[in-house]
Amino acid sequence: MKKTNTRRLALDAMLAAMYVALSFLSIKLPNIKLSFDSLPILVGAALLGPVDGMAVGLIGSFINQMLTYGFTATTVLWIIPAGVRGLMVGLYAKKKGFDMSMKQTVFIVILSALVVTALNTFVIYLDSVIFDYYSYVLVFGAIIPRIIAGILTGLILAAVLPSIVKTLKKKLNF
Repeated sequence: MKKTNTRRLALDAMLAAMYVALSFLSIKLPNIKLSFDSLPILVGAALLGPVDGMAVGLIGSFINQMLTYGFTATTVLWIIPAGVRGLMVGLYAKKKGFDMSMKQTVFIVILSALVVTALNTFVIYLDSVIFDYYSYVLVFGAIIPRIIAGILTGLILAAVLPSIVKTLKKKLNF
């Protein structure tokens, strides 16, 4: 049992580090971020479940926030969406016995992308109110492009997720 816990913790740490690295490779436009940084969250959730998925999301996002912006009044708000994504996908994967079809994978990845987009929009709103830079156009003006970007990114991630999870299960004996 101890070996398994150590391996899970090590895998979670590696996935969180991958999240941070992929986040630095993202394309940041005004109010839109194009990135594949959520792939490690999805892998952790689909492979190990909701607790690990949420941990990878929260820890990876927290480290990324610290390296990018430092600690601010809204840091906790900015890390919540990544944790929610890991929790959602992990709960769904667990419900399906960690054996999701492609259709199920696409469904949960797209649904989590839409929820994260909504949460990020809410966090942008709160951040803009707290730091006094609120503008309707800034907060809600790019919602449609952000939704489209989330869906397209989700489709790409859902296409590669099953093969990554299958390979890791085989190689890591999970």
